[in-house]
Amino acid sequence: MNKTNLLILVCCQLISATGSIVMVTLGGIIGSSLATNKAWATLPVSMMVVAVAATTIPATLLMRRVGRGPGFAIASLSAVVAVLVAIIALAQSSFVLFLVAGMLFGINMAFAQQYRYAAAESVSPRYIPRAVSFVLLGSIGGALVGPELATRGQDWIDSIPYAGTMVALAVLYGLQALLFLRLEKTVDAKHESSADSERSLREIVLQPVYIVAVLGGTVGYGLMTLVMTATPLSMHINDGFSIEETAAVIRAHVLGMYVPSLVSGFLIERFGVTRLMFTGALLLLVTSLIGLQGHSLMHYWWALVMLGVGWNFLYVGGTTMLTYTYTMQDRFRAQAVNEFLVFGTSATASLLAGTVMHYFGWFRLMLIPIPILVAIAVGILWVQRDPMLRRPAAQGS
Repeated sequence: MNKTNLLILVCCQLISATGSIVMVTLGGIIGSSLATNKAWATLPVSMMVVAVAATTIPATLLMRRVGRGPGFAIASLSAVVAVLVAIIALAQSSFVLFLVAGMLFGINMAFAQQYRYAAAESVSPRYIPRAVSFVLLGSIGGALVGPELATRGQDWIDSIPYAGTMVALAVLYGLQALLFLRLEKTVDAKHESSADSERSLREIVLQPVYIVAVLGGTVGYGLMTLVMTATPLSMHINDGFSIEETAAVIRAHVLGMYVPSLVSGFLIERFGVTRLMFTGALLLLVTSLIGLQGHSLMHYWWALVMLGVGWNFLYVGGTTMLTYTYTMQDRFRAQAVNEFLVFGTSATASLLAGTVMHYFGWFRLMLIPIPILVAIAVGILWVQRDPMLRRPAAQGS
């Protein structure tokens, strides 16, 4: 187990989560102040999500060529450029430049989603669930630091609101780039078996376990993004809850997403990956059932907490299951397909959330996940006895 790599990755996850939360929190607010048409206020955030989806495959291919550490460091520098462009946009009151900043920031977010693969490659197979969940713990720090940085930094530079927050992010991402230069190679080529010849991509993606792993991540992330993005619209715009009440629900949701990482890796080791993923699907189903019951503050609170925990179990479980389906020589292509599908779905869900809420409302939005979750639950049961899922536990520590 490479403890140095894991420590670097969890610190960098904290920085990336902090930056993402700041940009998501301030994106619509700054967009509203810069856009001539207020209907476009959230476009910078949406373009950021689209950039994540568009960059997933190039990010994977770049790291295949230069390695995890240098690839992540380049992405950190793109985040530095993004926040500097955002400062210029604020200084010039340019909505177009702020859109560019959002897209550049999305590039870094695409790389950040792959920290979990670097963690998985830094440990022996039996410890993969623990490593993946450990790295996600950094996001808890981001959930606490991000909102504070967004609010406290807005007045640090008197002449340009929120520029102080962006300067702080530039410093953090510069530090992140330096940390990644210390990341040790996760896979030494001389230790790879010559028998692990590359398979065709078709052969990899048609494995039943691979299909279910990808569906787990895609369903979990897509439904989480759909409901999370729609919640502020439903709570604040439709039901009249205050910004503070809405923010408290979103904060509880974010903690629900990442606090379970304290135990999710151990739960996979104890009960198996399919049981954790099945539990995640059930918790997402509970989200819909609670959401269908009413519009009180506690209905929203419990629904969003269950949404977060269900996402964690499906996401950590899906990532772990995915690592069982490829060799080290296959890993980048297998991961690229997964990342594109997961975050392409997430981007689509983010863009559609407002439309669904406008035309159909919260009640019908809560109906959308139910058939999808039934399908993924059937898929998980389909592969639960696949010999591929028993292989990692038998490998050496």
